[in-house]
Amino acid sequence: MAVKIRLKRMGKIRTPFYRIVIADSRTKRDGRVIEEIGTYNPKAEPSIITVDGERAQYWLGVGAQPTEAVAALLKITGDIGGKNTMKFAEEKRSKEDIFQDALKDLHSEPKTDAVTKKAAAKKAEPKADEAPAEEAKAEEPAAEAAADEAPAEAAASDEAKA
Repeated sequence: MAVKIRLKRMGKIRTPFYRIVIADSRTKRDGRVIEEIGTYNPKAEPSIITVDGERAQYWLGVGAQPTEAVAALLKITGDIGGKNTMKFAEEKRSKEDIFQDALKDLHSEPKTDAVTKKAAAKKAEPKADEAPAEEAKAEEPAAEAAADEAPAEAAASDEAKA
């Protein structure tokens, strides 16, 4: 009896999922199997491959022949000649961690007034009128002149005390 290690297709249309099985070479693809030794999900990112390495080594030692697809999977997992080159998906963050980060971001944002279209229009009106802007510029030099006189008066009073 010729024994093969091959893939048994499961899943829906366009969403394949495979089981790695030991089967007689004369049986159907999805027919009766001797043993299941793993699974393969090609649709996941990265693909998920799980193999019982001890059972795979046993069946290879007994003389079971892997198909090309299974041989490639066993090379990736390191069960046939080589090292394990599997890529693992990043750990998913728990919903609680995501929620806590969102709370931190919410509380760290600077608080500003809500701006509506009407409020934005009212703020834009003074910019359109240049007269208030010119008055503000005229007031600034007067304030600077008063500030210049104050330190001079303070210096004169210090000299008088000495």
